[in-house]
Amino acid sequence: MSDDVIIGHDGKPRCAWVRAEDSASAHYHDEVWGTRTYDESALFEALTLGVFEAGLSWAIVFGKRDGFRAAFHGFDVAKVAAMTARDIDRLVQDPSIIRNRAKIQATVENARAMRSASPFLAALAKTYAVDRKRSPRSLADIPASTPQAEAFAKQLKSQGYRFVGPTKRYP
Repeated sequence: MSDDVIIGHDGKPRCAWVRAEDSASAHYHDEVWGTRTYDESALFEALTLGVFEAGLSWAIVFGKRDGFRAAFHGFDVAKVAAMTARDIDRLVQDPSIIRNRAKIQATVENARAMRSASPFLAALAKTYAVDRKRSPRSLADIPASTPQAEAFAKQLKSQGYRFVGPTKRYP
């Protein structure tokens, strides 16, 4: 086994970025991470969590995942796109999420971009998806960015998405 893999308290192997005592990270790792999806709300959740992770740790973000789910209407893109300045003001006061006004505003703007962009995010993600011949054996086998990820991030930015980059939106 690689140094990039740990065994959780439940005996399951996980990537080393999952802290052994962190059940929120373990749940995300086991249920979501590394699973390709084109479901709109799942894509929006991944995009949103990535926005809030910028400059922070994933452990902080995963620990507030339920709060984000409640604050952003279960990651319903249409409902978040309809949020107002008053909603943003309210969320800045919500201790169940990361209270960063710029990131909250970016999330609302990203929902609006998802509603209006062409091609839609799911279709765009499919065009940049990379099929791997084998799973990476360690974190060292995964480049920080790829030309496809850089092109994908550039396309997202051109469509109005905020807080996206080639290491955040790795297809």
